[in-house]
Amino acid sequence: MVTTAGSAPTSGTILHLRRLGYRVVATDIDSTAPGLYLADACRLVPPGTDPDFAAELRGVCAEEGASALIPLVDEELLPACGLAASGLQVLLPRREFIATCLDKYALMRRLAAAGLPVPATALASEWEGVPQTPVVVKPRSGRGSRGVAVCHTPGDLSRLLASGTHAPEELLVQERVAGTEFTVSVVVWRDGRVQAVVPKEVVLKRGVTKFAVTRRAERVARVCRDVQRELRADGPFNVQLALDAAGEPRIFEINPRFSSTAPLTTAAGVDEVGGLLTQAVCGGPRLADEWREGVVMVRRWTDDFIDEEAFAAAGVRPAASEPMREPEPEPAVQVPR
Repeated sequence: MVTTAGSAPTSGTILHLRRLGYRVVATDIDSTAPGLYLADACRLVPPGTDPDFAAELRGVCAEEGASALIPLVDEELLPACGLAASGLQVLLPRREFIATCLDKYALMRRLAAAGLPVPATALASEWEGVPQTPVVVKPRSGRGSRGVAVCHTPGDLSRLLASGTHAPEELLVQERVAGTEFTVSVVVWRDGRVQAVVPKEVVLKRGVTKFAVTRRAERVARVCRDVQRELRADGPFNVQLALDAAGEPRIFEINPRFSSTAPLTTAAGVDEVGGLLTQAVCGGPRLADEWREGVVMVRRWTDDFIDEEAFAAAGVRPAASEPMREPEPEPAVQVPR
C-alpha cells in the first residue's frame, strides 16, 4: 500500500515497485491523483488529519491483503504508525522519532542537546530583541515551503510577526544558513545499522526539490549517521541541511519518511524504497553503501499510457466535482526590505 498517489514522485515509486514484482495498491484523498491509475488497485481515503483516517486505512489494508504500508506525507505518519500493531509492516521510523521531527522546535532542541550542528533557533515569542538577521521564519509544523519567509532585517521580522498570520509560539525563527543545501537519504531499518547515506546537492527547489545531484560529502554523511546514533530513527529518514560559512553542515529539518528525492537515490545505485520493503516483508539482504556521484535528477512532467480497461478497473474516475489538490507551494517568500 502506497499513499499520496498525487505527489510528484509517487507515480514513479508505484511503477518501480510493480517492476520489482509487488502488487501495489495506491491511495489518495483526491480522485485526480495520477498515481491511482498506475497501481494495480487504488482506493480513496480521508486526509491524514481526519479522525477516521487510521481506521479507514486499516480497513483498506485488510481488504486488499496488504503486507506493507509506505506512507509518504507528514499528516499520515503518526496515525499510520499504529497500523503496525495489526501485523502490517509500516516503512517508517519509530514513533518517537517521527513525533520529534514533526515538531520542528522540539527537533532543533533535541539535536542541539545531542551536540549535533543546527542553526540558532527559537520560537518567535522568544526571539524578540535578538538582532541576528537574516533569518528564516516558518511554522513550527508543516511541510514544503508553506508559510516560510526570509527576513533580512529586524524590522522585516517585526512586521511579519505583527501580521498575525500565526501565533508567535507557533512560529520558528532560525538563523539563515546560506551555503550549499543538501537533502540526504539515510537508509536504516529496525536493527539500527545505517546501510547507506546518499547526500544530494539541491540545485533547484520549489516546495519540493526539482533538480539535484548526488555528491560525495563525507562531513555531511557523518553528521547524518550521528542523527541515527543519537535519535535512533530505526527507519528511513531524510536530513535537510546547509553548509555554513566555514563549510560545516547545519541541520535545519528532518523528514521522518522517504524523501521526494528517493528516486534519485535509486538511480544512483541504492534502492532505498525497494530494498527496505524487501527486508521488511521477506528478510531481504541489506543494501550496500555503493552509489554513483554526479547523477542529476531533473524532475519533470511525464505521460503514461494504459488501456481503457485498466483505467476503468481502478474503480474511481477523475471528476470535476472532486476537490482539487492545493497548488504546489512557491519558494520561500522574501519579505520586502
